[in-house]
Amino acid sequence: MNSPPAGTRTRESGAQKPTVPVRYGGGADQAGHAHLELMEAGDGAGQGELAARGALTFITARAARELGLAAIRGATASALHIDCSAISASDSAGMSVLLDWLAGAVHAQRSLHFRNLPAQVQAIAKISDVLELLERGV
Repeated sequence: MNSPPAGTRTRESGAQKPTVPVRYGGGADQAGHAHLELMEAGDGAGQGELAARGALTFITARAARELGLAAIRGATASALHIDCSAISASDSAGMSVLLDWLAGAVHAQRSLHFRNLPAQVQAIAKISDVLELLERGV
């Protein structure tokens, strides 16, 4: 099991929770640019729930790609779902990151589905002819 780079993963304990959420990324860099953050909270039945929060743009794409791939590789669940409702901004680079996450899931032999894709990503994906793939997942 691969872990994200040192310093980007924190564990929060909750005595009443059946799982331990894992946080990847977050915060802002020295220039004040937002980073994408992913939270994992599996339900113990082979389903992994991730939530993406923050900007998914050209500025954050490289770090977001790595965070997502690390989260996918490090997940204990074989079926993953990423809720994208808290993505605050997105562009074509963000869409490319989501496609890379799908490829990473296939490589890690996991299924991956997105929920609540941002309108900007949907519009770009539609004209790029990949909207069905993003909506269907792998």
